[in-house]
Amino acid sequence: MTALAMRWTQRNPTLFLIVAALLWWGLYQSLIPASEALVTALPVTRDSHLGGALQFFFYDTPKVLLLLTGVVFVMGMVKGYFTPERTRALLAGRTEGVANVMAASLGIVTPFCSCSAVPLFIGFVQAGVPLGVTFSFLISAPMVNEVALALLFGMFGWKIAALYLGLGLSVAIVAGWIIGRLKMEAYLEDWVRDMPKMSAGFETAEMTLADRVQAGFASVNEIVGKVLPYILAGIAIGAGIHGWVPGDFMASFMGKDAWWSVPLAVLIGVPMYTNAAGVIPIVQALLAKGAALGTVLAFMMSVIALSLPEMVILRKVLKIRLIATFIVVVATGILIVGFVFNWIL
Repeated sequence: MTALAMRWTQRNPTLFLIVAALLWWGLYQSLIPASEALVTALPVTRDSHLGGALQFFFYDTPKVLLLLTGVVFVMGMVKGYFTPERTRALLAGRTEGVANVMAASLGIVTPFCSCSAVPLFIGFVQAGVPLGVTFSFLISAPMVNEVALALLFGMFGWKIAALYLGLGLSVAIVAGWIIGRLKMEAYLEDWVRDMPKMSAGFETAEMTLADRVQAGFASVNEIVGKVLPYILAGIAIGAGIHGWVPGDFMASFMGKDAWWSVPLAVLIGVPMYTNAAGVIPIVQALLAKGAALGTVLAFMMSVIALSLPEMVILRKVLKIRLIATFIVVVATGILIVGFVFNWIL
């Protein structure tokens, strides 16, 4: 951020936010004509495979970046409230069931990803948060976060975003509750179980609006740069699907009539390593080519909630049996989601 912008946010943060919001909206509204103009200026035919793929890429890249930047900035302004310490304090001492619902709901608004899995897990265990409740949070935080919901809303509308929210919360709550009922604390790594317990208290710090604007910029600098490669890769894959993959092929491969499409989508999604910002452009292209909604939702959930790199990270604190149980329980929930929505829609 330039020195001029910094002085502006300190002196009049309200005016800065208004101007920034108007500028953001103006850029968002110009995306379609700008992408069409770019394709027209190139020596390609708009109706060709390459023309369609380029228009998809030129439109989705700034759209996803605008949505992501806006959401990350806003969440950066408020994330001071949802610190790891406060989250632990809110969950510690709660009874299972109610605590699973609270944990999954907190996952929506807390800016944590699979990279934070180990330190968060350790902190929750030290604070006395039940194991099943911890898993409800760890499932929900990457899968049903504010970035995923904002991008889904921006690309598909509120119905799809609300559907994904309800499904993701249900999987996180039920999976965490089941893991809690199985009483698998013995399958934590010994060094994790033997750690001394700590207080789950926290201290509040008052922040001015100017401070929150600065925190928003800091979040954008920290997060957007990290996920940018995944965004570009996801949009490139989506553009390839949009431009070259025949609709009939995708419908036969991931349509309602292929009973094996949902489990196959989950198996394909687990080894992938991306996040909501990277996978949603792929989801958009798959749906446009005739893939079934339930199959696509199962694919998206498996990519975000059951990625292989996250399992490798969790291996530092969990024994193999607990990791396997976690995968089986969550994958079962995702499969049920896919089959049910392919059946009723």
